[in-house]
Amino acid sequence: MNSKKKYTNLSDSQKNIRVISKIRYFSLLCVRLVLAAVFIFSGFVKAIDPLGSTYKFEDYLSAFGGFFSNITFIAFPAAILLSTFELILGINFLLKIKLKLTSILSLLFMTIMLPLTLYIALYNPVTDCGCFGDALIISNWATFYKNIGITIFVLVILIFHSFIRPLFLKKIEWIMIFLFVLLSIGISIQSYRHLPMIDFRPYKKGVNIVEAMKVPEGKPTDKYETTLIYEKEGIKKEFTIENYPKNDSTWIFVDQKTELVQKGYTPPIHNFEIIDKNQDDITNELLHHNGKVHFIIVYDVRKTSEEGMKKAEQLYEKAKEMNEPFYALTSSNDEDIEQLIGNTGITFPFCKSDPITLKTIIRANPGLMTIENGTIISKLNWRDY
Repeated sequence: MNSKKKYTNLSDSQKNIRVISKIRYFSLLCVRLVLAAVFIFSGFVKAIDPLGSTYKFEDYLSAFGGFFSNITFIAFPAAILLSTFELILGINFLLKIKLKLTSILSLLFMTIMLPLTLYIALYNPVTDCGCFGDALIISNWATFYKNIGITIFVLVILIFHSFIRPLFLKKIEWIMIFLFVLLSIGISIQSYRHLPMIDFRPYKKGVNIVEAMKVPEGKPTDKYETTLIYEKEGIKKEFTIENYPKNDSTWIFVDQKTELVQKGYTPPIHNFEIIDKNQDDITNELLHHNGKVHFIIVYDVRKTSEEGMKKAEQLYEKAKEMNEPFYALTSSNDEDIEQLIGNTGITFPFCKSDPITLKTIIRANPGLMTIENGTIISKLNWRDY
């Protein structure tokens, strides 16, 4: 009788241990997979768009000012390093490679990112952190809260990593890490020399720019409040559009203030503008052109490839034969444009556009974008056209 009871108690105890073990295993699995997904996604979208990450780093450094604004040259290597680091952390969490070391490195990384993203959330030096590139844009506060969650998850793995069995031998793990580093850097270099393999920006192939600039029916528009300031007998008073002294000549107009009170819907493309050499806006003319229009995108002529511009001249000659409009779009000043023309002998016309827009259109300097009836049909790095 006692022997049977003892056996039953032992069996129940074993069952409890197994249940606890399964719960712990499942919990650690979920935590590990979440960390893997976040780091892999964050690293991958940066790796396929190294120039986008470079621009974001430059924004950060310029916003911080002082010493930081003088070291923007580190932006590109920092972009490659960050994407590679995040991607390796994610793969390590996924495949259970060097979990203790990976957790320590992740924790050190988060000790930098937590105060940084808190500062960004509080003072908004940049509009978004760029942590997921253009694939997923979240607010600065959402980024900070996300980093708190990641830090907690990393601590969990660091504390309980001994309960997670590795899949590979230690020597194999180091070989795999080395190969993953090479793969990540290779993806970045390939994307830099050509174009990102996945385009998350509004100007992707197949988009009709005219349609992407429209505000859909029913969507809210920006609402502004205008305040009119008038003066009478030395006393200034503020009025609204509805109650200002329109027909009272005793009041003298002094000033006007307009303030955005409610942000409306912003279409995917909202700042595409082309200004020709005569300062005329030819945007609609080109977007509604019946046929193909070619644009060489050169956001900064001082940083552009002269070889790429000479290749563009050959495209310009072919476009003229086909009677297809061909323009270079830049944000550079006329002096720099003239210097580039003198160095390369190019003859195609230049128009002005916003530098951020040009960087968004194509990750190349120069790059070729061709539209047909307002729809983007082709985008190429200068090495490929």
